[in-house]
Amino acid sequence: MSIEINGKTLETDKEGYLMELSLWQPAVAETMAKADKQELTSEHWEVINFLREFYDEFAMAPAVRILTRAIGKKLGKEKGNARYLYNLFPYGPGKQACRYAGLPKPSGCM
Repeated sequence: MSIEINGKTLETDKEGYLMELSLWQPAVAETMAKADKQELTSEHWEVINFLREFYDEFAMAPAVRILTRAIGKKLGKEKGNARYLYNLFPYGPGKQACRYAGLPKPSGCM
């Protein structure tokens, strides 16, 4: 599978995760969101950027429970809860947000 970004074809796995993480760019998230019929807001980008920073620091995509707790510490209690994250990423904040962020599927996600 693949997605087309600015005239380049980027390979994805069967679930839509980038095969080459270093090729991620914001247009990847925009393209994936468009395919999901979703428009990315500043709140989405806050989570996407947080995930990319988390991955850079820990070399892993966080499971939802870890993501929720870490976002609460960094962005505030009102954003560090499952309801807020599922409103932004209805297909699952771990899976969908990590896919948009160009990260691998978090461990523990089915």
